[in-house]
This record gives sequence, C-alpha cells and structure tokens, in this order.
Amino acid sequence: MLLDGFPAGSFGTNCYVVAAGRGEQCLVVDPGQDAVGPLEELLTRHRLTPAAVLLTHGHLDHTWSVVPVCGARDVPAYIHPADRPMLADPAVGVGPQIGQMIAGMTFTEPDDVRELPDAGRLDLLGLDLSVAFAPGHTAGSVVFGADGGGPDDAPVLLSGDVLFAGSIGRTDLPGGSMDDMLASLRRVILPLPDETLVLSGHGPATTIGRERASNPYLEMAMTAGRTGDGSLPRGWGSS
Repeated sequence: MLLDGFPAGSFGTNCYVVAAGRGEQCLVVDPGQDAVGPLEELLTRHRLTPAAVLLTHGHLDHTWSVVPVCGARDVPAYIHPADRPMLADPAVGVGPQIGQMIAGMTFTEPDDVRELPDAGRLDLLGLDLSVAFAPGHTAGSVVFGADGGGPDDAPVLLSGDVLFAGSIGRTDLPGGSMDDMLASLRRVILPLPDETLVLSGHGPATTIGRERASNPYLEMAMTAGRTGDGSLPRGWGSS
C-alpha cells in the first residue's frame, strides 16, 4: 500500500493519499485549505489518479478543497451523514472566530456525495478499508483503518481529529462532546493493536502503543469507562 501526505493551508491539516501502489488510482483523504496545488504535485510524483475523496469529518479545515478536487476528475466524496450539512454550510460546525473568517464566502457540496455507514468495510480500488463511527470532535467523525501499510506491514489508522500524538481533537465546537469522545476512544481506539500506525488530521504520525502509554486522554477514557456510566470522573476537566 502507498500512503503519503502533506500539511495543507493555515490550519496545517494533513491531507493523505492511499493507493495500492505507484501508477494506480488513489483515494484522497481530507483535502483542506490550499490543498489543490500540493496534492497535484504529490499525484504527479507517484503517477496517481484520484477515484474518490474520503472525509473524516465535516470541519472546513478538512473539506475546504473537496469541491475542486472532486470536480476536476468527476469523483465522489464520502462523508458521514451527521456531518454532511457542513459541506454546504461550514459555519454551523465552527466557532465564532473561524465563522468570521469565512463570512461572505460561498461553499457547496460536490456533485456526487455518498454517505458513510457507522461501521463496515469500504472496498474501493481493491483497497479493503474499515470505517468506524467515532463522534466527539464532531457528531459525524469517523476513522478509516487498513490491515497493513505501516512499518513491517502494521495496521494503519487514519484518525482525523479523533486522536493526535499526545492529544485529541477539541470537543467544544458545535456538535462536539467530551463524553462522546471518551466513549469513542474506548470503543474504537483502545482496542487497536499497539503497533497500529496512526496518521492524524494534524501533527506527526504516532502509534497506538505510544498513545496508550502517554496520551492523558486515553487514560481519561479508561478511567471514565470504569465509572460505569461513561461520564467524566469527579475531578477530570475537559479541553
């Protein structure tokens, strides 16, 4: 499996391509602000042709360039239905500061939008990817997984803004929930093998083992799970 990517725009959002190998069709994951130019360079370098766009969630920093990327080659975009409204109206999912930044700008859906399931497999281009619903950062956040592709053919997780190296995505924007995030970390993230390579929506790559040992939010998720009701234990704050 070929995996490559770059941070795009002022938000530094990681855009990835996934393909069976050089010279093949590929999936583009999270084409954010100013992603079109760097993406074209990456596609040319690997001789890749996009066949679809996968979106981990609906925030504008991950979807900004989805229309030009899809439109250039008439390919579909995949997103969870809970986040689909943000494609045409990104202001509903962001805070006031970003809302002011995009005031007066017009956004639309791509011509072909396909909705992701809560769980299952995506057989696209012969790439067998899993999709798992992981709300908390947004109401429709998902993560994508592959059984190989990491070092020594380790599993790979495209985690969007669910999990970062040392942190998680913020939960204080519209549609966010710390309780949902902790539940998603317990249900989706913690069961994964330690060797799983995590390619996050922002920042450097990491592994599940590294995060299990050092990420305070995974400890919070485990501790919250032991309370029995999924809520934060007394004394834990949110961020």
